[in-house]
Amino acid sequence: SRSCNSPFSSPFQLAALERQVFDFLGYQWAPILANFLHIIIVILGLFGTIQYRPRYIVVYAIWTAIWVTWNIFIICFYLEVGGLSKDSELLTFNISRHQSWWSENGPGCVRKEASMSGIKGLDSHSYVSVIGCALEYRYIEVMHSSFQILIALVGFVYACYVVSVFTEEEDSFDFIGGFDPFPLYHVNEKPTNLLFKQTYL
Repeated sequence: SRSCNSPFSSPFQLAALERQVFDFLGYQWAPILANFLHIIIVILGLFGTIQYRPRYIVVYAIWTAIWVTWNIFIICFYLEVGGLSKDSELLTFNISRHQSWWSENGPGCVRKEASMSGIKGLDSHSYVSVIGCALEYRYIEVMHSSFQILIALVGFVYACYVVSVFTEEEDSFDFIGGFDPFPLYHVNEKPTNLLFKQTYL
C-alpha cells in the first residue's frame, strides 16, 4: 500500500511541470500560481503515501476537486463559454496583454512582425501576425486542461483507495492490541509466591 508506483509519482504528473514552463513563457500569471500549488500538493500526496500520513493524502484528494474546477474554468475561458473571452487579460491579472505561448508558437504557426514606426508613440513596438497554424492555440490549451482533469480524477480515486487501506490497517492493529486479555506487565506479577510453592513441594 506504500508503493511509489502511484499517480503521485507517475510520469503523468510531469504534465503539470510541462504546463508550468509554457505558462511562464506566455506570462500567464494565474495559471502559474495554480500550477505551482498543484505541484506542491502532489509532492505532499507522495510524501503522505510514503510516510503513512493519511491526512496529507486527504489534502491531496480535496485539492483534486479544486484542480478539476480550475481546469474546467480554463476550458470555458478558451472556448469563450458564459461570456468569457480568450482575448481578455484575466489570466495575466490585467498586468499585460500577453496570451498563451501557443498562440504564436503552435504547430505550423508562422510569426510575422510588421514595424509600426510610422505611428506616434509606438516607435518601439511592432504588429505581430500569426498564420498557418495547424491547430488553434485555444484547442491546445483545452487539451492540456482536459488531460489534467483526467489525471486528477485518477489521482482522486487512488487517494481514496490509499486512505481506506491505511484506515483498515490502523483498525486491525487496534483490534489486535486492544483485546489482549493478558497484558505483558501481568506475566511476572508475583514471582516470589511461585518460588515458595516450588520449594515447599
